[in-house]
Amino acid sequence: MKAEIISVGTELLLGDIVNTNAQFISQKLSELGFDVYYQTTVGDNEERLKKAIKNAFERADLIITTGGLGPTKDDLTKETIAKYFNKKLILHNESFDKLKFFFKDKKMTENNKKQCYFPEGATIIQNKNGTAPGCIIEKNDKIAILLPGPPKEMKPMFLNTVFPYLKKQTNEILFSKILRVIGVGESEAETLIKSLIENQNNPTIAPYAKDGEMFFRITAKAKNKMEALELINPISKKIKDILKNNVYAEGNTPIEEVVAKLLIEKNLKISVAESCTGGMVSSKLINYPGISSVFLEGIVTYSNESKINRLNVSKKTLETYGAISKQVAKEMVEGIVKNSNSNIGLSTTGIAGPSGGTKEKPVGLVYIGIYINGKTIIKKLNLHGNREKIRSRTTKIILDQLRRELIKTKVHS
Repeated sequence: MKAEIISVGTELLLGDIVNTNAQFISQKLSELGFDVYYQTTVGDNEERLKKAIKNAFERADLIITTGGLGPTKDDLTKETIAKYFNKKLILHNESFDKLKFFFKDKKMTENNKKQCYFPEGATIIQNKNGTAPGCIIEKNDKIAILLPGPPKEMKPMFLNTVFPYLKKQTNEILFSKILRVIGVGESEAETLIKSLIENQNNPTIAPYAKDGEMFFRITAKAKNKMEALELINPISKKIKDILKNNVYAEGNTPIEEVVAKLLIEKNLKISVAESCTGGMVSSKLINYPGISSVFLEGIVTYSNESKINRLNVSKKTLETYGAISKQVAKEMVEGIVKNSNSNIGLSTTGIAGPSGGTKEKPVGLVYIGIYINGKTIIKKLNLHGNREKIRSRTTKIILDQLRRELIKTKVHS
């Protein structure tokens, strides 16, 4: 069954409001097995809305609208849908009684009554968090579901009424598993599994990149979750066999959670010394509950003086090589391990920008240090992007490098 989402509101087109409704509804329709090929955003204009509805029903069996159900003249969704279906708008007395009760302690203007008129024969969706109910209209094998715009009203109405209703309309579901990949770029990862993508049918494989990571969404259409997983799991295994340790987790599990679990499982104490990342590495690790059993210390040694005083970095090393150097990254990580008596140390030093770079040491040059199993590993990074992106990428890379080392490390007694 094909579905389309129409978001109504000039404020959306102006960028005054972020359209989170379409994202939410798309995700829920996907769970139910509906194919969503188009999303439309249209302003509060009857002619344009009428055209959007006509176009949507030429492509889809179901449309879901959000917005345009309020009391003002520019709230036109119900009126326009009613004209499309050639239905009269009639007063729904139960909704009107609830509206009057809502306004019992304050004056209700006449235009509020507009919210209680619905196309004849519509199923009313009660709104427990606002004044504008929604409705479901069915005619000629087409379905229109009208919901209010505010997410705090729309979401509970969708979950409590629309989702169960739509579940009865389809015998299939769409179910997805997401593989999280790091350490390999989007084009390279896609090339490595090219044969799987070229031969996909059900399930399908969708690669996409975000924030320095790669994701593969494997989606199957089936009667239930168990049948979907039977289709998905063989493909998931093939991708893992090809990409090996570059696949670090499934679903919504971030890299810091994987690293934190490994640290706790192996009982390895860690300390972190940061310069350019400004505490971001420590913050990510501390996000994980229970990390206090292994996380000893995290410090931001931003200035040269701090590196000397807190980490025992040699003044001569700083003068000879500069703060952004493999030599300083090495002394930083070894200094934090020695001072905190930890098993593992991490260090970062670099130029996040936007200024401060030179030809020899441009913005995006970063050195990371990892001390583990009695050895020090230093890596040079050349990153691109703005200040926040460079700091974020550095954080993910050093956590990933630590993850790879931890996999090879035996449990610490």
